[in-house]
Amino acid sequence: MTTMRMATVRQSGTAGTAFFVGPALMAGYGVVRLVGRAVGDYGPGVWWTVAHLLFLAAVVAFVAVFRGLRGLAGVRGGRRVAVEVASWMGVLGAAAVAVQALIDLGVGFVAADEQSMSDLFGRVQDVPGVMPLVYTVVPMLFWFGLLGLVTLLAFFRRDLVRAWAPVAVLAGTVLMAMSLDLLPAGAVCIGLALYPVRRGLPD
Repeated sequence: MTTMRMATVRQSGTAGTAFFVGPALMAGYGVVRLVGRAVGDYGPGVWWTVAHLLFLAAVVAFVAVFRGLRGLAGVRGGRRVAVEVASWMGVLGAAAVAVQALIDLGVGFVAADEQSMSDLFGRVQDVPGVMPLVYTVVPMLFWFGLLGLVTLLAFFRRDLVRAWAPVAVLAGTVLMAMSLDLLPAGAVCIGLALYPVRRGLPD
């Protein structure tokens, strides 16, 4: 097996795993968050740290998902441009969300209690440009990119992506936007949309 072929197989395997692991880690983040809040200890400490480590790992896994979906498109011309734009939107959004997760981890590590966490978040978010780049505008590209890619593939690769998959991704995104308490349910919706696509990846 050539070096290039070996690299392709490794990338395909990583992407295939990410199609399951990404949503699963995101659901795990939501579950740990709910448990931490239920026991009244979701501030600086173990629950906060574990939850955000899972969240960060989920975001990294979704970068592989974006690459995998991009590779499955198999189109040229204007269609290819649309796929590339959606893919890079997703990756850019993922980078912003990853920075957000790292900030959350850092604040949780140095803060002594919830009040000091709130103060630290306020100081970080008061830095010019931080809110749109890390919290409001750019992170939305993650969800737009994912929904865009799945929608495009529902048209271009009907053999792999079912017509209901974009609806499931949209439903999952809306659930998460409504409340972080619904994050596990939203992640399940996205996982249901992505998991069947794995069979189209090269062995």
